[in-house]
Amino acid sequence: MEKQPRILVSQFMLKNRVFEVTLNRLFLTWKELNARKKRVSGSIHNTFKVGFCLAKVLHRTRGVTSGSHCVPVSEIIAVQETEVDNIQTKDEGKWQKMSQKTVETYPYAFTVFYVERARQHRWRCGNVTFFCSDGLLRQQWVQAIKEQLSLQTCRPKHLLVYINPYGGKQQGKQIYEQKVVQLFTLASISTDVIVTERANHARDHLKTEADLKKYDGIVCVGGDGMFSEVIHGLISRTQTDSGVDQNCAHEKLVQCNLRVGIIPAGSTDCICYATIGINDPVTSALHIIVGDSQALDVCSVHHNDTFLKYSVSLLGYGFYGDILADSEKKRWMGPARYDFSGIKTFLSHHYYEGTVSFQPATDILGNPRDKTKCRSGCYVCQHNGQLFSEEIRDESVEGGVSENEDEREWKVVKGKFLAINAASMSCACPRSPKGLSPAAHLADGTTDIILVRKCSRLNFLRHLLRHTSKDDQFDLTFIEVHRVRKFKFTPKYCESEDTDVKDVRKKLFSQICRDHPACSCTSVNSNWNCDGEILDHAAVEVGVHCQLIKLFARGIEEKAGV
Repeated sequence: MEKQPRILVSQFMLKNRVFEVTLNRLFLTWKELNARKKRVSGSIHNTFKVGFCLAKVLHRTRGVTSGSHCVPVSEIIAVQETEVDNIQTKDEGKWQKMSQKTVETYPYAFTVFYVERARQHRWRCGNVTFFCSDGLLRQQWVQAIKEQLSLQTCRPKHLLVYINPYGGKQQGKQIYEQKVVQLFTLASISTDVIVTERANHARDHLKTEADLKKYDGIVCVGGDGMFSEVIHGLISRTQTDSGVDQNCAHEKLVQCNLRVGIIPAGSTDCICYATIGINDPVTSALHIIVGDSQALDVCSVHHNDTFLKYSVSLLGYGFYGDILADSEKKRWMGPARYDFSGIKTFLSHHYYEGTVSFQPATDILGNPRDKTKCRSGCYVCQHNGQLFSEEIRDESVEGGVSENEDEREWKVVKGKFLAINAASMSCACPRSPKGLSPAAHLADGTTDIILVRKCSRLNFLRHLLRHTSKDDQFDLTFIEVHRVRKFKFTPKYCESEDTDVKDVRKKLFSQICRDHPACSCTSVNSNWNCDGEILDHAAVEVGVHCQLIKLFARGIEEKAGV
């Protein structure tokens, strides 16, 4: 990396010691001068202990030597002039007041607030206070840091915030007020807050009323359902403003300009977990403040040229659809309803017959069985996203589709299935750290189709247990997985073209099952679980829209912190 010219270099007092502080366009660093060399003696145990502590310090400072610290300018939250009176510093685990001599000699101070990494991808708001003897010097440093922050054009200044007060444990409003507001205020971010009063309140407001030109982004405080509301409203508004017909399954959707931030306050918060690695409101707020941007694929779901829903994480038919349908009847149980319905659905062991057809994504990097996980700055997403952009550009230059997508190779799989899942991301969550498809990518323009054929309960349990183990969950004879751009599913009872005949067959089959309780097929068809919502139709057509939206997220960083 090319060495950056220094903007400012000064000596300041910190923790009753003198540090040399340097600011350039990329980093703020501070290094202790004349650091004392401490002898390491004692037992072998103490030697190991010192070595371990040194390793932690080196890791925490990203390779900077002991006694020095380095913070990227892009991760500085704010800088403020500070009153010296009653300042306390945390030194070696104990809160200590600055000595009276230091206060008299260095009566001016300023505090820098910055992102500090902790374990398991957690971010915290750290701070450091520097003391100096010259008020003009302090003012020069504060102004210089503010100028560098003003150059961070990716940072939001005005946000539209939707809060779901009913999702999860019904603590969305408290989480926002207690953990997020103070950080937004510190970062000089202004907000317009709407507390939703009904289902789809946020979606409807975004589609028709919101003046989106006023904002740099949208923040949803809630769970995956709240996020789904927001993206449905945002995507629909964008397509309407651009004259795109959402009911046409083959339309190229227009990418959304505004980024979306998630403050997790739901039951699972799968999308938040899969995009930054943790469900923590403070971490999410800091990602929003520093202006992170992570593109995200979106699946559009249609039935007979009628738009149904958008999906960004899971489309599940059979097992996961049945769990959702049953759990919706038991909302009074709270989050425990998912465990209850999961056990009940597993014991029921229903299978469903139908046809899955799909277009394999054969011209891209990566496949569902490789070990390449989607991480921050993912090369697979960048490369495949570029291929998608070139394809769109070729179509616009030629005045039409360069290669008719319907003429590309389609594969057809018929059979009896316990589950048909489409994972557009890993779908990882705290209970399933690997997720449904560990190698799925956030922004490569594909989704992973996982077909679980009819098998014994024991074998299905083996498959489910592998979601939390190191074993390859697809290395089973009854599992198929394909990375695809599009797919269709038709239940067996819908394969007839005559609608009236289908209805008669459906009613007749239902009557047979009611008259014969011993029949193992207790339902005609399952339901599609679309990001936690039930779809009205079982026969669907699904297409992936590459990098349709962007999040205030960075992707999961390779190093989780200390």
